[in-house]
Amino acid sequence: MTETTRTGGCQCGAVRFRITGKLGRPSICHCRMCQKQFGGFFSALVTAPEEGMEWSRGEPAYFQSSVNIERGFCRDCGTPMTYRHPGGLELAIGTFDDRSDLAPQIQVNYDARLPWVETIFEAPVHKDPDFYSRQEAIISFQHPDHDTAVWPAKGVKI
Repeated sequence: MTETTRTGGCQCGAVRFRITGKLGRPSICHCRMCQKQFGGFFSALVTAPEEGMEWSRGEPAYFQSSVNIERGFCRDCGTPMTYRHPGGLELAIGTFDDRSDLAPQIQVNYDARLPWVETIFEAPVHKDPDFYSRQEAIISFQHPDHDTAVWPAKGVKI
């Protein structure tokens, strides 16, 4: 990974981070704890540098999921954000504003994977143009994929 300044945060914008420094290896983890934390088939994480990581708005809350693991999330919107272990801190790839170069390079806990996870992208693709035009009409309260000087503490409301 190249050294650059990266930003990211939770869905509502209450927790934001800035990283200056080289990220570690991106990975996915198939363990049951990661499946439950992310509510998905696996987690996608990248190791944060030991120095150069700062919370620029708010901080995650933590759940102690095992004797030496804490999992961070936004207490306002619930976005899973971190995996903290004795060896360091890993950040959810989906929380980065720019994720384009963070493709996982290794799978962890592969034997715990769901048996069908390797074939999910063989499923038919939904291609109804009316569905997508309706999606574009949705008013999103999600924080944009860039830092903002000001953002409502609890996100945008109607």
